[in-house]
Amino acid sequence: MIKFDHVTYTYPDQPQPVLHDFSLSVEEGELLLVIGPSGSGKSTLLRCLNGLVPHFYGGRWRGRLHVAGRDPVTVGPRGMSDLVGFVLQDPEAQFVVDTVEAELAFAMENFGLPQPLMRKRVEEVLDQLNIAHLRERPISTLSGGEKQRVAIAAVLTLHPRVLVLDEPTSQLDPQAAEEVLIALRQLNEDLGLTVVLSEHRLERVVQYADWLLYLPGVGERPIRGEPAAVLAQVELTPPLVTLGKTLGWQPLPLTIKEGRRFARRLFSAPTPSVPSATSYPPGRRRALRETQESSPAISVEGLRYSYDGHEALRGVNLTINHGEFVAIMGRNGSGKTTLLKQMVGLLRPERGRVEITPNIQPPTSNTQSLDTRHTSVDDIVRYVGYVPQDPNALLFADTLAEELAFTRKGHKLPPGDDMPLLEALGLTEHVHRYPRDLSGGERQRAALAAVLVAQPQIILLDEPTRGLDYQQKRALANFLRAQKAAGHTVVMVTHDVELVAQCADRVVLMAEGEVVVDGPTRQVMSDSLVFATQVNKLFRDPRFLTVEDVLMAGRLRNW
Repeated sequence: MIKFDHVTYTYPDQPQPVLHDFSLSVEEGELLLVIGPSGSGKSTLLRCLNGLVPHFYGGRWRGRLHVAGRDPVTVGPRGMSDLVGFVLQDPEAQFVVDTVEAELAFAMENFGLPQPLMRKRVEEVLDQLNIAHLRERPISTLSGGEKQRVAIAAVLTLHPRVLVLDEPTSQLDPQAAEEVLIALRQLNEDLGLTVVLSEHRLERVVQYADWLLYLPGVGERPIRGEPAAVLAQVELTPPLVTLGKTLGWQPLPLTIKEGRRFARRLFSAPTPSVPSATSYPPGRRRALRETQESSPAISVEGLRYSYDGHEALRGVNLTINHGEFVAIMGRNGSGKTTLLKQMVGLLRPERGRVEITPNIQPPTSNTQSLDTRHTSVDDIVRYVGYVPQDPNALLFADTLAEELAFTRKGHKLPPGDDMPLLEALGLTEHVHRYPRDLSGGERQRAALAAVLVAQPQIILLDEPTRGLDYQQKRALANFLRAQKAAGHTVVMVTHDVELVAQCADRVVLMAEGEVVVDGPTRQVMSDSLVFATQVNKLFRDPRFLTVEDVLMAGRLRNW
């Protein structure tokens, strides 16, 4: 079905090829998962399959590629569009029309399919992706995760023989991600559809793959094989596999079911219970106590907001204190991003209010709060840094260095040494590159650097791990913990339960525009069908959320 034959490809103005003498064969009906560090060439490989590389990006190409008998380099993206369905890393980049149902029908209309067939296929994909309730919604009003599912549904309407997806679950909540992956597996098994996808959150997808392809980066040989065999050789592994490798479990488990027989041997299983604050280690208890005693940084009271009559926030009440690290979680469309935009003043309350209280040192009795209803965004961002889901919204300068300089100038800050920040985010080698030419994960970190260079007191992050591999997520977790230790307030909207378990003091769960749960991280994330971590699902014990929790307990037991 797919055959790369000694392909070498180099982007314009780049000294090294991103694919070098690359060969690969994929048989019809296989589900191939492409993994590797951010920037290793995963998205480039996928773009070759429908001709986006080299037709759209330019550059230098050598070698041969055939997909179901066609040459994408010869026929280009238009000539491959009925054969290869492609879902981009950024779903907004492929939308053409205004509403969901019209978007699903658009490609079929271009191919002149009969009206009854078009209606049948639209209904099928609405059901397969569980988005029937969105059919009449304007795409501009959808959440990031809802847009991702609509983008997948739109390419499925043409019944392609090859489906290519670049991080299809990066903006999906755990339940929605599972629904999408199960739908892809059914298409693969029931219709023989060949599926090639890249993904960083391997804990979600690895059990569905027939084969793994690991791209290590320029100058190193790729590794292809069965999932367990490949993961045994690489460092980028999900928590369950990381724990299994550390403890020498054989055969290496890929699912919770496979890992549970090993877990039973480690600890006697206590009755699952919700821990009290005294269940935290002394340092964490002290941090929680100090957080509870500190003053509010963000106060939300009775907040309501609607998009074209669709109520996104329904009377939200929430207080976030200075120096606190809060994760906001919930299903796609529950109002998380809308709430974050309210906190920075990009949206204004229809009813209720949002107040930002700067952390003035030494504190005074007359510290003035900023009411977002009456305060300009320019005044709010003196204290609040906001990194949106789409990093391109913040990146427009010619180089990363110029992006940081622009932020400093906008905040009337003097020039300074940006290298420590770039080093902490793993961006030093990209300081003179055009930011939009970076990989998805690199752009995400570049946007974060462009905001944090102003040293905001309050940091708002919307899905900050999109495009990041496991090592980069660990580095981000360490960086954000350091920001909190330095006195900054961090509010993070995310579906990444593993990151939340590593970083957050507190979790706020939203549903249908309301706060439904608000409590300590270990309490909220334990014994949950949706928001528990892999390790917690494995042991069903509130003491264990992360691999580090298990290994610490093991050291205490002298394993």
